[in-house]
Amino acid sequence: MATEAPVEATEIPPVAAAESVEKQPHKLERKWTFWFDNQSKPKQGAAWGSSLRKAYTFETVEEFWSLYDQIFKPSKLTVNADFHLFKAGIEPKWEDPECANGGKWTATSSRKANLETMWLETVIILLYHLVSVLYLLMALVGEQFDESEDICGVVASVRRSQDKLSLWTKTATNEAAQMGIGRKWKEIIDTEKISYSFHDDSKRERSAKSRYTV
Repeated sequence: MATEAPVEATEIPPVAAAESVEKQPHKLERKWTFWFDNQSKPKQGAAWGSSLRKAYTFETVEEFWSLYDQIFKPSKLTVNADFHLFKAGIEPKWEDPECANGGKWTATSSRKANLETMWLETVIILLYHLVSVLYLLMALVGEQFDESEDICGVVASVRRSQDKLSLWTKTATNEAAQMGIGRKWKEIIDTEKISYSFHDDSKRERSAKSRYTV
């Protein structure tokens, strides 16, 4: 009678192996950082950005969802406060070398629920574009921004009259790249109109004119 060969100690049964894979965290190809800025009570004479604080840097999908569920939802923000999500190593400031020659696409909303939806849709696309192809669903969803290397991060701003969501990019003068990003982002967040302004213009005047619109 045939007998089964003994299982080597180094072999892992298929079910156990699958469970082991499932328990492994899904690493992103780069780290991302959440920042928080509360301008509701600015100190007299304080420079712009003085209230900006680095909150948390993460590198896995699981860390992101834990942070998002517990903390980083725009609905948790007070008026005049901002959440930023930027690639690690880039500060959400005009002066940062990665942002210095860039600009931002901006979408506005008078409904609080819209800001939260647009924020989550944008963040998911930014992060899941960078997930390992082994995590199939995320890799499929991630084929959204062909110019993802030009993106610095995204900012959710809660204001009394109108909330804003801004997508920061690196090379403002590259119109083809910015229009490609803008068209895709508009499609993702399903809004009527978005506009692009240069950081250089914003430094000179409070209400910088739009350079591109889709």
